[in-house]
Amino acid sequence: MSTTLCQVMGFLVSSLGVAGSIVATAMDMWSTQDLYDNPVTAVFQYQGLWRSCVRQSSGFTECRPYFTILGLPAMFQAVRALMIVGIVLGILGLLVCIFALKCIRIGTMEDSAKANMTLTSGIMFIVAGLCAITGVSVFANMLVTNFWMSTTNMYQGMYQGMQNVQNRYTFGSALFVGWVAGGLALVGGIMMCLACRGLIPEESRYKAVSYNASGRNISYRTGPYKGYEPEPKTRKGTGYEEGPRSEDGRRSYPSKYDYV
Repeated sequence: MSTTLCQVMGFLVSSLGVAGSIVATAMDMWSTQDLYDNPVTAVFQYQGLWRSCVRQSSGFTECRPYFTILGLPAMFQAVRALMIVGIVLGILGLLVCIFALKCIRIGTMEDSAKANMTLTSGIMFIVAGLCAITGVSVFANMLVTNFWMSTTNMYQGMYQGMQNVQNRYTFGSALFVGWVAGGLALVGGIMMCLACRGLIPEESRYKAVSYNASGRNISYRTGPYKGYEPEPKTRKGTGYEEGPRSEDGRRSYPSKYDYV
């Protein structure tokens, strides 16, 4: 029961993580304009992975997609690739996990096959979560670097008597959605890997190896140790008699010349 519960919970948590990664990738508010020095403005700008938008004070919003790929920064394209790879792995992991659920019977599938599928889906979820977290963190690092560079240039222009107005961008809501989604996918993948151990049949965990003697069958019987007691050799025949024992405990037998 605990294995089934862990597997189902891992599937649900991973599903939320994959869905959150898709939503975060499609959102436009990865970076938003910082309004700290200019709280009253007629134009508010924000950017996503696929387009940049401008919202006016009248409520009208205009978005423009990025028509170029080579003109974008390399780190920006790397973030796109990481998010897409995470989504693809997450969807494949969900498909594999559906067939690996213990509560679903498909034909004559054995528990060992379900265990392997559960482990595979768990690894996919873990990699998908790491891709989402890494992509969002790289984009956040880009924002922090550009923010401080813009701040430095702005204050240097003020000290020199020149009015240098630059738009600074800060974290958007999509970053927090991506971080949470990546964490959920990571936790769900770990739960699936833990559920894999409960699906492995007991007889396959410990495999006993039996050895057979090449010759005749030899049976051993356990019992208390009685020491080595050699069996006395008896010789039956006419004219054979046992002799008396000597001082060292050995028995002397008459030879054939004693009867002559």
